[in-house]
Amino acid sequence: MNPDEPLTLLGGLTARAFLRDYWQQKPLLVRQAIPGFESPLSPEELAGLACEEGVISRLVRERGETGSWALRTGPFDEDDFTTLPESHWTLLVSDMEKHLPELRAYLEPFRFIPDWRMDDLMVSYAAPEGSVGPHVDEYDVFLLQAQGRRRWQIARQAVSGDDFLPGVELRILRDFQPDQEWILEPGDMLYLPPRIPHHGVAVGPCMTWSVGFRAPAWRDLMAAWVDQRYEALAPQDRYADPGLEPQDNPGELSAAALARLIAGLRRAMAVDDAELARWLGTVLTEPKAELLEHMQLPETLTRDEALGLLQDGVSLERHGAARLAWMSDHGGLRLFVNGQEHLLPEAAGPLVRHLCAETAYDGKALWGLASGIDSAEDLLMSLCIAGILLEIPAP
Repeated sequence: MNPDEPLTLLGGLTARAFLRDYWQQKPLLVRQAIPGFESPLSPEELAGLACEEGVISRLVRERGETGSWALRTGPFDEDDFTTLPESHWTLLVSDMEKHLPELRAYLEPFRFIPDWRMDDLMVSYAAPEGSVGPHVDEYDVFLLQAQGRRRWQIARQAVSGDDFLPGVELRILRDFQPDQEWILEPGDMLYLPPRIPHHGVAVGPCMTWSVGFRAPAWRDLMAAWVDQRYEALAPQDRYADPGLEPQDNPGELSAAALARLIAGLRRAMAVDDAELARWLGTVLTEPKAELLEHMQLPETLTRDEALGLLQDGVSLERHGAARLAWMSDHGGLRLFVNGQEHLLPEAAGPLVRHLCAETAYDGKALWGLASGIDSAEDLLMSLCIAGILLEIPAP
């Protein structure tokens, strides 16, 4: 993608200009970001997915007579939908591109943002006046109107930890004071940076697509890092104080003891930047736990079958739930796939870059890029066996 090419998706802005002037800074409304857009997904198909095991879905109802909200999580059954009122409810289904491969093409235009930041495509269907309440998100989101119309309101107000309705599972703002308002038609899109208060209400029945980008919380990364270091430390590696001197008061935590403890903790947590970078590569490519079962192949391929997919020129695609990233490393490359690290020689660079840049492949071309590099050939076969690379079904 040329970062200096004007994009209809961004209202004529280039990717470079959008990232410089809007990304994580201020909202952007784009009329007809996708001109003439028609949703390939019907409300009935969305409801059908919400009834399946392993699909993350939620149903939000606003009880207007009491001013209260109710949240239910799927899977649902048909009766859950036939008993709903005519208005004031919303169905939301996450990770749609992982369940319906045909939707993945709609995320391609957003790949001027690194893949490791991409979370998912969430699709919502709202009955008239349906909403999830005024709220803030902790991540960037592009809100594409797919069917019908939705009124969006945003506010510049600061939001603190106690600004939400008490006793409600949803984090709905207690006091929402909008500054701007638009009605979006199919093909229109609104970009919102993190923590912008916003409220979307369906004007008649409508569907909205939300392209969300995850941002890891520092405390979550820290907790995961501490867990990793804990596993790496030997149980017998303990505090020691040879040459201990007697002290006047046995209850004192002396300066010398504190110095030894602090130094020991720093040694336990110490790691060079290269090791930390490799660990981040594994963490940032881990798929959601809820999707791991979804990635299991019905039948495991043999190495000969995997080799056949590659050498026979079969059309392949990356599994929608797979997460890939790479980094250079002292003359080689490290490829991270679903939390697993693969060290490859520099000669495998064209293969690694192609795997990460594209999502659909010609098997024979992939094998040609790996040919003669043992570790690269083994990598491709392992990706096929693991279901990371899948044969595209014939139309």
